[in-house]
Amino acid sequence: MGKTINRIVDFIHHKGMSVRQFDISIGAANGYTLRMEKNNASVGSDVIERIVKKYPKINLVWLITGKGNMLLEDEIPKKAVQKIDVEAFINKKLNEKWSEEKKALLDEIIKEIKEIKN
Repeated sequence: MGKTINRIVDFIHHKGMSVRQFDISIGAANGYTLRMEKNNASVGSDVIERIVKKYPKINLVWLITGKGNMLLEDEIPKKAVQKIDVEAFINKKLNEKWSEEKKALLDEIIKEIKEIKN
């Protein structure tokens, strides 16, 4: 399962960053991550806290234990998100339109029933 430092390095590779860029992004000392990895050392809670603050989509349970997915939410490409939003908007409008037509039809049927009763 590995240690937290190994999962941090996996995350860095996933992000396509250099280890140096990552260290800078979390405010760690130059070479911190590489030293920790080389020594197979434990990562302090202060560093984990900075990682989670800087990268809120990282799954803390995965980071600490290795269980679950790396990210809390799968990263969906913007085009897919836009497509989902557009489809949801269209479906909502269609349902509203159909609901209006159904209501009008129901009102018409009720009116006809009342006329038949009279």
